[in-house]
This record gives sequence, structure tokens and C-alpha cells, in this order.
Amino acid sequence: MDKNSRRKTRQVQVGNVLIGGGAPVTVQSMCTADTRDVKAALQQIRQLEEAGCEIVRLAVPDAQAAQALKEICLGSPLPVVADIHFDYRLAISSIRSGVHKIRINPNNMTDKEGLRETLLAARQRCIPIRVGVNAGSLSRELLQKYGGVTAEALTESALMAASELESMGFSDIVLSAKASSPRLMIDTYRLLALSCDYPLHLGVTEAGTREEGVIRSAVGLGALLADGIGDTIRVSLTADPVEEVRAGFSILNALSLRQRGITLISCPTCGRTQVRLMEIAEAVEKELADIRTPLHVAVMGCAVNGPGEAREADIGIAGGLGSFVLFRKGEVVRKIDEDRAVEELVAEVRALAEELGEGQDAR
Repeated sequence: MDKNSRRKTRQVQVGNVLIGGGAPVTVQSMCTADTRDVKAALQQIRQLEEAGCEIVRLAVPDAQAAQALKEICLGSPLPVVADIHFDYRLAISSIRSGVHKIRINPNNMTDKEGLRETLLAARQRCIPIRVGVNAGSLSRELLQKYGGVTAEALTESALMAASELESMGFSDIVLSAKASSPRLMIDTYRLLALSCDYPLHLGVTEAGTREEGVIRSAVGLGALLADGIGDTIRVSLTADPVEEVRAGFSILNALSLRQRGITLISCPTCGRTQVRLMEIAEAVEKELADIRTPLHVAVMGCAVNGPGEAREADIGIAGGLGSFVLFRKGEVVRKIDEDRAVEELVAEVRALAEELGEGQDAR
């Protein structure tokens, strides 16, 4: 997709990361570690950073967690977002602890004077606020008005919440309106995109376990991102949050919005395959999961499409009878025995990544 076709929005800054206003779509995740356990939280944040995560969010259930954020923010390699519900005092305490952004749902903050104090504290520290509403937090009035949870109800809820902050003099806003239904989520964000210029945080909330959740998230996020909608994303999974980051970049890679890490091309196999292709492809994918340099790697099984796809990739192998031909930048390098295919392909990819510069991200 042409980057110029992306929806134009205002821009906010979260630590050293820009959201909206033409900045690259960023990938977020949320710690599953207890925020009050500083050591565990920082360990998980570092794992997320190694996977490519760019912004990390932490739950703030009580005052102890809010205080713990001070040490976490000092030690975190990533901008930290405090996830706040109900109690504005936790938001203010988190801001004083040095977080780079807070996430609130004004619908469950009933103390409006407390909300005003929260906005003042955020404005003084120059940090943005994500206004996040979801299908489970709609007011009774909106449910009655629209006859249930609809895209129109979610859109109105999000815009009303943002308008409330604007009326109190705060405009450094990121907006989200998540649902567990990809269809509902897509319809909602399309309405929001037509109704405001806030940067949008995309996500299919409560998407499910790793396999099903990735599929549902890819449908919801992919449809919107392909239309130029969305400035920052989280793939919500009932799984290790590192998997959320990998899935997020896979979605962006697939749409050519970001190019980071290995894009593995492998054929679905058929009766012509004469090598252990599924086993080899899975092993290669696992071995190269830590590579950050954007590279296309092909693992192909036969002579029909194999040589062509392998030549188009940065590095690829095409199978024959118990062996593969190794290609690099379109040129045949050598023949590899099937039993050494994983080892030799991985070595070639790592060598090329080192040559090009590990950690590059083509945006």
C-alpha cells in the first residue's frame, strides 16, 4: 500500500515514539507480569523489546503498582503506558512516577473533578492519553439508543469520551474502540476514521488463544490497515506477549507497512514433494525468529514453483529428491543434502543479516 494513502491524523509522542501524523505504524504489547514485581516486569519488558515491541503497557490495579512504575520507567528500554480504570488517583500517581502515556476509559471514571486533575497532570508532563472504550463498557443510554452493541454505539461512545477531554482543555489524544468481533471492530473504526482526526489504536480485544487470536486479529487489523486506517496496533492474545509482537509485525510485513525480521515463504506441499518440507520449514522459522533484518526466505518443496520463488527471495531453497538447491539473491549457490538443509540455510541467512546490518527496519 502506498504510504501516502494512509489516513491523515494529528500526531502524539510517547517517549521517543511518534504515533500518527505519518509516522510508521507502531507495535505495542502489554505485560502479563505483576506490575508490583519490578524485577519480573522489567525482565518481561526486555524480552518484548528484543522481539521488536515499541511501546509497553502495564496494569495499575492499586497504589503499590503505581509507585512501582517509578522504578520500572527508569529501567525500561521502552516507553511505558499505565493502564488505569476507575480511580483517577492511580492515574495521577502513575504520571508522577514517570510514565510516558496513560490509558483511561472515561466511561468508568465517575469522578469528573478527578478526571480534570488527571488531565492537568498529563498536560503538565506533556504526555498523551489513550481514550479506550470497548463493547463491555457502553452506557445503558447508548445500548438503548442503538438497540445493543453496534458500531454506531461504540463510535459515539468513543467520540463523546474524547469530546469530554477536549472540553477540559486536553487534546493530546489517541482513540480506541475495541470489540471481540472483528466485523464489529472493522465497522467501528471505519466510522471513527470518517469522524475525527485522532490517531487510532487498533485491536481485536479478547481475541483468543494464539492460533485463533492471530487469525481474528489479522482479519480485523489487516482490513483496516489495508485501507490506510490505524496508527498503532496490539494483537491481544491469551499467550506470551512476545507472540503478540511477532504477530503484529507479521501483519505489518504482509501489508508492506513495515519490513522487519524474516518473511518466510513456504509451499503448502503436495504429492510432488520428496523432502520433509513441513518439518524443515517449521525448524527454519523457529531458528530465525530472533533476526531483525528484513529478509525474504523461501523454503520450497518441488520443481514447479520452487526454483522461481527461491530465486525471488533473498535466500531460498528448492527441494528435489532428498536434497535442495540453495539460492542467494537469485543465483544458485550449491546443492544441500536434506539432512543439512536447516543448518545450512540458517547459517546463510544469518551471514546475510550480519552483512546487511542486524536490526534494520525498512519502513
